[in-house]
Amino acid sequence: MERRRLRGSIQSRYISMSVWTSPRRLVELAGQSLLKDEALAIAALELLPRELFPPLFMAAFDGRHSQTLKAMVQAWPFTCLPLGVLMKGQHLHLETFKAVLDGLDVLLAQEVRPRRWKLQVLDLRKNSHQDFWTVWSGNRASLYSFPEPEAAQPMTKKRKVDGLSTEAEQPFIPVEVLVDLFLKEGACDELFSYLIEKVKRKKNVLRLCCKKLKIFAMPMQDIKMILKMVQLDSIEDLEVTCTWKLPTLAKFSPYLGQMINLRRLLLSHIHASSYISPEKEEQYIAQFTSQFLSLQCLQALYVDSLFFLRGRLDQLLRHVMNPLETLSITNCRLSEGDVMHLSQSPSVSQLSVLSLSGVMLTDVSPEPLQALLERASATLQDLVFDECGITDDQLLALLPSLSHCSQLTTLSFYGNSISISALQSLLQHLIGLSNLTHVLYPVPLESYEDIHGTLHLERLAYLHARLRELLCELGRPSMVWLSANPCPHCGDRTFYDPEPILCPCFMPN
Repeated sequence: MERRRLRGSIQSRYISMSVWTSPRRLVELAGQSLLKDEALAIAALELLPRELFPPLFMAAFDGRHSQTLKAMVQAWPFTCLPLGVLMKGQHLHLETFKAVLDGLDVLLAQEVRPRRWKLQVLDLRKNSHQDFWTVWSGNRASLYSFPEPEAAQPMTKKRKVDGLSTEAEQPFIPVEVLVDLFLKEGACDELFSYLIEKVKRKKNVLRLCCKKLKIFAMPMQDIKMILKMVQLDSIEDLEVTCTWKLPTLAKFSPYLGQMINLRRLLLSHIHASSYISPEKEEQYIAQFTSQFLSLQCLQALYVDSLFFLRGRLDQLLRHVMNPLETLSITNCRLSEGDVMHLSQSPSVSQLSVLSLSGVMLTDVSPEPLQALLERASATLQDLVFDECGITDDQLLALLPSLSHCSQLTTLSFYGNSISISALQSLLQHLIGLSNLTHVLYPVPLESYEDIHGTLHLERLAYLHARLRELLCELGRPSMVWLSANPCPHCGDRTFYDPEPILCPCFMPN
């Protein structure tokens, strides 16, 4: 009798409609109407059709109906609840967020699994499952096409009852909470603190997973406290842009080694420590580089401004066990031996992106650079040699190897001292690379009026026009060649095509 009364009440609220045929606005209004009686809304969840959960949840979320949200989490009929999308672009009410986590608390505390419980992932990322709420409030075609996230199935074990074999469920599968973490001092708000405390108390049944982790300025003790709460093997993308000294990096290294599914790593600004001995320095460096043995899923490595890399690049590369797709070593000091080790490393054999921007190569002989380009020639698509101190002789020596890079699409080497004749030779060697569409080259030496870097813009325009004519003569008029150099007045990168672009120093007052 009670179920019939509830069913009749739901039908009256929804005016006997179906989301397959009713306008979206009508569904929203019906959900708002049902939420006017929160007790009835909670009681109705047992009978509510699966397709009506998302619009009702959105209405409860927008209206801050905490008790309804708490109950809906426990009855959620999908494997994933993408809450982060609803949080995007708005200030989330703390009590609303607590209601969702408290609903998980109640769910995970139950000894008997609820009949409709499917929830395995609470996704708090703001840029995932963008279309979930739209689709489930939209038309029928979209509903059928929506891919629900896959989740692991509960394992079962057999036990005997009166000599018969039956199946009994294992304890609940832990629920995963997916987040993107941005660790910066003072940035951890009350919502995040509440989540961390919840995970700390429920660590066996509530797993904090993080696909993308960015670490800015934050005390190491705070970073360690948070990382102890995170499933480190869930991290796939890590950026560390702190101004650390070597002992701090060494403290972080054991956590890095546990990120066994890491695909992308960016590490920048590691400075020397004046108060440690050379022996201790070597120990810290070895502690860091050895962690790469565990990172067997690593595909992209970006290192910038690492003071210790000179003379030790081989120590890092020999621990990189699989071929990389992207390698960016920028603003670091390297020796010729480092470049030789780089050219011989198995990790560069399948590179699609290589950047040595800001690495001074003036005193490096062409042979290791030639070997490096030949090693990656079959796969290399983007090559960056910006501000490397490359001279005419070095560039000319590299031309045969460059011309073998058949997949190259973008070449950038602005900020080097190159003449117009070397640029013309480069153009003639590269014209046969059918995939090459963009070249960012330095302002030719002939464009300068003096040793102070003052540009003669008319001369630059003339030289640029000569290169454009040569492109047309060789049948590649659509290939984009842009010249660029740091502005001598403000230091910002300035493009010339042939006039200055985006440099205020050349704008009229």
